[in-house]
Amino acid sequence: MKSISLKLFVLAVLLISPACSKSGKPVKPPDVDYYTCTMHPSVHAEAPGKCPICGMDLVPVMKKDSGSSPSASATPSGGGMQGMAGMPGMQSGNQTSGLPSHEFVVPVERQQQIGVTYATVTRAPLHHTIRAVGAVETDLQRHWAFVARVDGYVKELFVPSAGQLVEKDAPLISIYSPDLLTTERELVMLLRMRDEAKAKEARITPERLITAAESRLRQWNVTDEQIVEIERKRAPIETLTLRSPFRGVVQEVPARQGMSVKVGDRLIDIADLSVVWVSAEFYESELSMLETGQAVTVTSSSYPNARFEGHVAVISPFLEQTKRTAKVRIDIPNPDFKLQPGMYANVELGMDMGEGLTVPASAVMPTGSREVAFVDKGGGKLEPRVVELGEQIGDHYEVKSGLSEGERVVASANFLIDAESKVQGALKDFAAAPPEHRHQ
Repeated sequence: MKSISLKLFVLAVLLISPACSKSGKPVKPPDVDYYTCTMHPSVHAEAPGKCPICGMDLVPVMKKDSGSSPSASATPSGGGMQGMAGMPGMQSGNQTSGLPSHEFVVPVERQQQIGVTYATVTRAPLHHTIRAVGAVETDLQRHWAFVARVDGYVKELFVPSAGQLVEKDAPLISIYSPDLLTTERELVMLLRMRDEAKAKEARITPERLITAAESRLRQWNVTDEQIVEIERKRAPIETLTLRSPFRGVVQEVPARQGMSVKVGDRLIDIADLSVVWVSAEFYESELSMLETGQAVTVTSSSYPNARFEGHVAVISPFLEQTKRTAKVRIDIPNPDFKLQPGMYANVELGMDMGEGLTVPASAVMPTGSREVAFVDKGGGKLEPRVVELGEQIGDHYEVKSGLSEGERVVASANFLIDAESKVQGALKDFAAAPPEHRHQ
């Protein structure tokens, strides 16, 4: 009887002990192979908890036969984003229907820890702005340099210093020249000879000589109005007065009052600043977007609140070898003479490029040979996509292919997401390797 009671007691203990031990441990889900740390994949645990090395939460590694297994769909080991070129189902950055996905899972809690944010692929107007710097120059077609065309000396300077504003036909400088005075006296004498001639034939020679004298005076900067005045008064003008051909600013005055001048000596320079040039430099990568006639906006630190509108006039075909830039001439109307030669100018050239898909530049991760974006599939699932990009417009890229309108993409912490995908790929290969090779 005692023997039977002892056997029943031992059987009861054996039945109760497993149940008690099971109730004291967390139950591992059937589709989880083991738990590991994303930063230390050598850690293997049979239950969730903290990493003994860094203290981070352990994440589950799914069994290979599980349909939701992140390790079954992780990026291949050692490839990361560099190995995406060999992924099946990745054609031009789009997942092809019927081919296996390359999604991997980063739990939402983990994404929050590493600071993942998202952005939406949107269709928006593409407006690109090119910026450059330049300097204001005078319009060489609106610049007049007076030089002495006859020997003499400067009798009077009406504008003795540079920077003075002069109106059209305002006197600039007067020159006394014996040669000029002699020619004027000759013209007066020929006029009198013609007037005193009684026969028509007698007036032919004076007429021919008068034409030659007038032509010589014009070559010496005597204007037609001054010649008419000499002929009307029948008296020579002792000094030659040079007048401004337009409203402008005195740019330089090499002449000095009383100095003698020879033929070819510079006397005074006048610049018409109603239109100025801005010479700006653009990089060779931007030249394909430039064309003559394009509208340009120019600003200057001298007038912070003013904007000057102009257009591209000339695009130089010659590149500066060191800086890889080409000079572009921009014509700017300047009726108030605010822009002055030598000023620095900021140039903005805006271009409307239609509409297109755009994505923040922070959502694109360069890998060397291609660009990658991570598409949010929901529930912590992410899919890497190879994307083809167009021009960078501000802080956004134009998307040529690889993404669709409305898709959500990772906009920050891309490199940490890439690291997560590589860890999961390494764990997959580790789990698939034979036990004898796992610690080699």
